[in-house]
Amino acid sequence: MYDFYSTLTLRRLLVLLALSLTLAVLFIISLSLGTATLKLNEALNVLYAIFNPEVSVNPLIANIVFNIRLPRVLIAIIAGASFGVAGTVLQTILRNPLASPYTMGVSASSAFGAAVAIILGAGIVGWHGTYMIYTNPYAIVVNAFFFAMVCVALISALAFYIGASPGTIVLSGIAVTYLFSAATSLLQYFGTTEQVAALVFWIFGDLGKANWLDVEITLVVFIASTSTLIVLSKNLDAIIVGDDVALTLGVNVKTTRIIVLVLAALLTATPTAFTGTIGFIGLLAPHISRFIIGSSHRYLIPSSALTGAILLLAADTTSRTILSPLILPVGILTAFMGTPLFLYLLFSRGKGYW
Repeated sequence: MYDFYSTLTLRRLLVLLALSLTLAVLFIISLSLGTATLKLNEALNVLYAIFNPEVSVNPLIANIVFNIRLPRVLIAIIAGASFGVAGTVLQTILRNPLASPYTMGVSASSAFGAAVAIILGAGIVGWHGTYMIYTNPYAIVVNAFFFAMVCVALISALAFYIGASPGTIVLSGIAVTYLFSAATSLLQYFGTTEQVAALVFWIFGDLGKANWLDVEITLVVFIASTSTLIVLSKNLDAIIVGDDVALTLGVNVKTTRIIVLVLAALLTATPTAFTGTIGFIGLLAPHISRFIIGSSHRYLIPSSALTGAILLLAADTTSRTILSPLILPVGILTAFMGTPLFLYLLFSRGKGYW
């Protein structure tokens, strides 16, 4: 028995190592690809120069890598990891393999927050290439995040009032999704053509508008939330077996569900506020990770984070190169990428990895 668990642990650690190495390789490749293609050693030299200022690099290449590509690549990694972790814990507490962060209405509520800011107060200056310039861009970020958390507060209140069961939380999320979607449509009806176009582009989801401050904020939220969820991994392992089993093991199921719901919302709302809505990562990453590493949340959570980061970074790299010099919004590409994978997972549910 001891040998079995030792072998299983070693296998899981090797999977995490392989995912980490894959992400590292993709990270370097992604820095070198884009409208202006760089050599791998040029991108590596810029990274080396960040930690060793005495190293001389081409100023133009340094600007491309450090100010344009590096923030975009890092936000892709952190956002993908956040969506992967959020999807994993939501599928556990809801005991629904088709659950994702957007089941909870976070996407719809964030879009409504962005709509309020864009149509009522962000101040559109005009288009700069494929990006809209605003007099107050952080009004969109703050509004999108605020209404995402309002969504979670509504769902939590409904769940506590009716009873925090998985079915109650899912139905509450659906109800709140329809509410915010209708409110967003109403605002679009009264918006100008330019305002509606700006909102639609925001909803597409794009990583190009991220800056270093966005990366830092998203990283802090990711580390704090994911660390807490890993601490709760034993509770999650018990809940996935059943509420009755979890209760006999001393787990406060209702409180754990609300805590996990709030942390999952933070992990989803923070990157969404900066990048717009990006779908399917939070649905696919947990399933892929569960298939290759099992259901122990001690390993499943970091595996889902790495898988989500790889998926989103690969999608963003493709969106920057597939029609170069045109850059596609990554949210469009994840939808195209996610649909066939989603259907495969849907029809493979009987193979026992859930």
